[in-house]
Amino acid sequence: MKTVIQRVKKASVSINNELYSEINQGILVLFGVEKGDTLEQAEFLADKIVNLRIFEDENEKMNLSLLDIKGEILVVSQFTLAADCKKGKRPSFDNAAKPDIAIPMYEKFVEFLKNYNIPVKTGQFGAVMEVGLINEGPVTFILSK
Repeated sequence: MKTVIQRVKKASVSINNELYSEINQGILVLFGVEKGDTLEQAEFLADKIVNLRIFEDENEKMNLSLLDIKGEILVVSQFTLAADCKKGKRPSFDNAAKPDIAIPMYEKFVEFLKNYNIPVKTGQFGAVMEVGLINEGPVTFILSK
């Protein structure tokens, strides 16, 4: 399971040129499920993300979490995070979980986040999405479990 998280001033997802969802200050999560991933890993990452101290306090130090700032979160499924680019010129997606596994894992991850009583928005699994964001910092982290 791999995630890319970005601290954002705002982020949005559009599908077919129509706004699907958007958030203000918070975290954009790109979420990829790999073969063999577990619900325990999804729960661990949800907890890590909402509690990770990546927002600045009054002294401009990264000392506040999403929970501390009462921020929002936008989760976008991205199977390409499971890509292997070591060989050749074309990525291999052999390690990406199939939709029958990935969709329930994605939905459960979103549910774990909602358990923290924060606003959670999503993209649409499997859709071609346009993701827009204003990355604050920029601050970007890669988390995997």
